[in-house]
Formats: sequence, C-alpha cells, structure tokens
Amino acid sequence: MLAEISRAIEKRDRMRGHGERVAALAEAVARRLGWSEEKLDELRYAALLHDIGKVSVSADILSKRAPLTPEERVEVQSHPVAGAKLLEGIRSAAAALPYVLHHHERWDGGGYPDGLKGKEIPIEARVLAVADAFDAMTSPRPYRRSFPIERALDEIDRCAGSQFDPEIAAAFLDVWSGGVLGDLPAASAF
Repeated sequence: MLAEISRAIEKRDRMRGHGERVAALAEAVARRLGWSEEKLDELRYAALLHDIGKVSVSADILSKRAPLTPEERVEVQSHPVAGAKLLEGIRSAAAALPYVLHHHERWDGGGYPDGLKGKEIPIEARVLAVADAFDAMTSPRPYRRSFPIERALDEIDRCAGSQFDPEIAAAFLDVWSGGVLGDLPAASAF
C-alpha cells in the first residue's frame, strides 16, 4: 500500500521515483551518522511518504511550466501540514510525522511550515531535507531542466549552515564523494 501511495503522489507531481531516490540518499547519510536499523527503517518509510500532502495541491500548480504566483506558492507550501494531517490518525505512520511536517524547514529559520531553526528542527527532517533538495535539483521539473550533479553538490555545500544543517550537509557530500550514492537511478525526463 505504501508503494502505491508513493507512486500516486509522484504521478501528480511528475517526479517518478522521487521518494525512492530520497530514501536511498537519506539512508546513506543516516548510516554515516550511525543510525540504528530501526531508525533506518523509519527513515525509508517516511521518505516515501514525505510529500503525501501534495495530494491537496492542485495538479495544475504541480505541473505548471512557469514561475508560481505568491498564492500558488502558499498552496505548495501547505503540503507538509496537509501531509501530517493525513497521517496523524494512523498509528503506524506516527514515526513519519516529523519527516513529513518539517522537511522544508531551514537551518537558518527561513523554512516552513513553522520557521524552526537549527536543532529545533528534528534530525529526521534535517537529513531528509538535504536528500529531498538534492533529488529535486537533479530531477527535471516542468519549469526547468535538471541541474548537473556538480552544481547540485555545490549548492548543498554553499547552503550548509543556511538552508541545511552543516553537519548533515557535510555527511551528504562525504558519502557522495565516497561513491556510495553515485549508482542511484536518474530521474526520468518529462
């Protein structure tokens, strides 16, 4: 059932394989950080569900080929809260809530939905944020082509300490440079 939900989300967002790639990226970083197998299982599950709230965002907005209006951006930014609301009554999904709700928070406090800053952001969401951003950058979107890998890696490095937890960004870059992440399937073109 989880795989079906993930595929349905990705079909609306035109990001086929996004959840699986984010799960693989985040898992490699979490392994580097010494997470237990139980936490890794939780991470994989949550990574597949992290964008579940996009079911509440208009498909026209998700597939728009132009910049979003301020109103459309607000609707897109509502997806973490919508996702958490969808999952909050499901006991087996309780562990996924911090990932789903906070994966767009920023280390510097400029993220959403709560404007959390630094270690106020659950570590689960901090790991997922780097993996999610990297996959988003290296995947084609309706409004832009995918970034080359090197540009995305430079962005992770440049945004360490502002968008991303600097320790987690460093772990991501370290894992990538070690070749652990280089064999991930590429995002499909539109």
